Amino acid sequence: MTKGSLKAEKRNLGDKKEGFIPAVLYGQGVKNENLWVNAREFIKAYKIAGGSTLVDVILGDDKRSVLIYDVQVHPLTSDFVHVDFFQVDMKKEIETDIELVFTGVAPAVKELGGTFVKSISKLPIRCLPGDLVNNIEVDISAIKTFDDYIYVKDLNIPKGIEVTLEDDVVIALATAPRTQAEMDKLDEDVEADISQVEGMEEKEGEEGEVGDENKKDENKDDDNKEDKKE
Repeated sequence: MTKGSLKAEKRNLGDKKEGFIPAVLYGQGVKNENLWVNAREFIKAYKIAGGSTLVDVILGDDKRSVLIYDVQVHPLTSDFVHVDFFQVDMKKEIETDIELVFTGVAPAVKELGGTFVKSISKLPIRCLPGDLVNNIEVDISAIKTFDDYIYVKDLNIPKGIEVTLEDDVVIALATAPRTQAEMDKLDEDVEADISQVEGMEEKEGEEGEVGDENKKDENKDDDNKEDKKE
């Protein structure tokens, strides 16, 4: 299914346009097309569709079903600076990743003081473009003890979507809080590491001093040679 539409305009390479993001549209059997998309409209569409839901790109009278395949973001401003659209064939399966959204509260965390751990945040899948969904929810309330795990086989996968991971892959779990003995052991390991570093620094200092003494002896020998010449 599609999640909205996005108007686009043709773009000439090298051109600049205020308030618009440069984009390229490509796909199997499709000639690459350079486009402009309105920045505000794109941000709205991207928030809804993400990278795993179809968006209709409207180019004049032409409508293309695409995935927002890749985005480039400015490292300082976090603004979108370029977008890749991948035009799909609605009759051919595609492989992509669907975001996992973790919901609920894990009793092992809330009541037992554990730490929630998610092994993966995106699920690799295969399906027809029309069967794509924006995300898959994972209810973590099933993690009641530290021996409880959520596996791929426990997920509620929508019809038409095939997960390309094994059923026994762990999605999420909760780890037990560290005991006092474990915390003490960590402190000892840190202190040992610090002592080792300090020992190395002292050794380097001693080597430097020996080097200075050797240099002084060499200078002394040179002075003696000069005295003999005189």
